[in-house]
Amino acid sequence: MSPRRIVIATWGSLGDLHPYLAVALSLAARGHRVTIATSVVHQPKIEREGLGFALLGPHIPVTATDLIRRSMDRFQGSEFLIREILFPYLSDAYAEALRAIEGADLVLTHSVAFGAQLAAEKTGIRWLSAVLAPVSFFSAYDPPVASAFPSLARMYPLGIRVGEAVVGLGRCVTERWLEPVRRVRAGLGLRKESNPLFEGQFSPQGTLALFSRHFAAPQPDWPVTVHITGFPFYDREQPGMASPALEEFFASGDPPIVFVLGSAAVFVAGDFYRQGVDAAVRLGRRALVVVGDPELSRLPQPLPPGVAVAAYARYSEIFPRAAVNVHQGGIGTTAQALRAGRPMLVVPYAHDQPDNAHRVQRLGAGRVLYRWRFRALSAARQITTLLDDLAYAGAAARIGGQIRSEDGAENAASAVETALTG
Repeated sequence: MSPRRIVIATWGSLGDLHPYLAVALSLAARGHRVTIATSVVHQPKIEREGLGFALLGPHIPVTATDLIRRSMDRFQGSEFLIREILFPYLSDAYAEALRAIEGADLVLTHSVAFGAQLAAEKTGIRWLSAVLAPVSFFSAYDPPVASAFPSLARMYPLGIRVGEAVVGLGRCVTERWLEPVRRVRAGLGLRKESNPLFEGQFSPQGTLALFSRHFAAPQPDWPVTVHITGFPFYDREQPGMASPALEEFFASGDPPIVFVLGSAAVFVAGDFYRQGVDAAVRLGRRALVVVGDPELSRLPQPLPPGVAVAAYARYSEIFPRAAVNVHQGGIGTTAQALRAGRPMLVVPYAHDQPDNAHRVQRLGAGRVLYRWRFRALSAARQITTLLDDLAYAGAAARIGGQIRSEDGAENAASAVETALTG
């Protein structure tokens, strides 16, 4: 088809950027002019890839660690993120989105790109919504596992009534958050009934589910126009392994236990890395610890023998070489771990992470150990089970093959082109 101008609106951590970068690059390879509208902190990475960049805030500096910590709180993190960061910026985000989509043929929006959703609704531009994780659908048939009360998931097998109650409770709790949205919508002359945390995030023209159908199956109460694409992967912004020493580490012994916390939970790591290393030592296993900022890692010094530390390493290169991958359960990290085909221990903190963790457990590809229970002894017990019970390795290998057989970025690009011609 002839080249079109496409704007992708997203906001958040690297896990909220990388899937859209993958889709953007697939669209650009087809000749389209693609702009990603997001926080200014991501501008250098986007422009290095030859893509257009547009502002879409809030624009929180990476040094705002206190805000990041508060947004990762198990009980109030999601409320803080929405009520204290995203909704107060809504008018500015709407104005930025209007500038970003001017002259565009289509806009693709992330679940929390609220300003871009308003701009699409107000202008009538061709609009596709997209979700990164199944939890965004808030399905009563497949109810979300909430970070504040994960034990509620034990009741889900009782049937649809439980799911309806959980989703209804979510609506009631978040109802008091919406007044700023209603004010902005009223000022724009838009109907007030649309709830941006539920049905309002979905475009009537179509929604892309940017994950694998092997991870979450369609449900009767999803929007009718959902297209599941598979996971889009982007993992190339830095060169290869972190150092020759790390490559040498992999080659010098048995596969290690790999410990990572993504790009947001690293700011609330606490003693995660120290406890993880102690667990590996208890088991007599080698370990690789990817810490982001070494100053936040709280690792013992000197390191025990057989333990390597990296500030950064590509998940696509280290996860397939692990005995077990231990991570926080963010959707981007989970997707990479699933694709690697190795058993995993998921240690969820907040937001979508508990839901992703329980999906991994239901697939038989890993186990869940909540953050407040993550200690050397408990982690060692869980890792021992993952290593000794070969069913985990078998399930992980099977789902890994299924994930690798999909091309989420290309499937999403094709769906965008179909929307452009529809």
